[in-house]
Order: sequence, then C-alpha cells, then structure tokens
Amino acid sequence: MSDVAVIGDIDTVTGFKLGGVKKGIIVKTNEDAENALDELLNDEISIIIITQKIADNIREYIDKRIGAEVLPMIIEIPDKSGSSEGGSDQMAALIKRVIGVEMVK
Repeated sequence: MSDVAVIGDIDTVTGFKLGGVKKGIIVKTNEDAENALDELLNDEISIIIITQKIADNIREYIDKRIGAEVLPMIIEIPDKSGSSEGGSDQMAALIKRVIGVEMVK
C-alpha cells in the first residue's frame, strides 16, 4: 500500500491536487462516495482523505468496508463550509482502531 488519495467536493479535491495529491475523486452523491471508496480500496491506497460531511453520510458503509483494519487510514477533514456538527472525534476513533482500546478523559 502506498499513496494518498482524496474523496470530496470539487473544491476540496482541486485544492489537494494543487498540493500534490495525485488521486482525487469528486463525488456528489452517497453512491458516488461509496464507489469512490471501493475504487481506492482496490487500488490499495494507504491514506484516504475524505470530507466530514461525506464521511458522515456513508459512515455505516465505511465501517463495513474498513472494519478494524489499520490501513487504509481514513482522515476526515472539514470542507469549505467548516466542520460538521455531528462529526465524531476522529482521533479517538483512529486510536481505538489501531490499538483496540478506547481512550477516555
């Protein structure tokens, strides 16, 4: 596995491509997002950057496809309109996925 890819709206994908990310998939529907995730998993991408709103819309699908696997690492970022209200604590979720323990304060 290698490389970084991004799934998002046109502005997010364009920004990352200008920053040097080679693989970017623009999505408009949940079905597009699920197909994009499948494509990247088949390409064995190690880091997938996805906007929070898109990830929130396909959360169950992400959990089903990725499960408890460490790779690919899914990094959720805000889109141009900012963070989503219902966004979960992604760092805690990543730690739990990697080491299998939930971190609490």
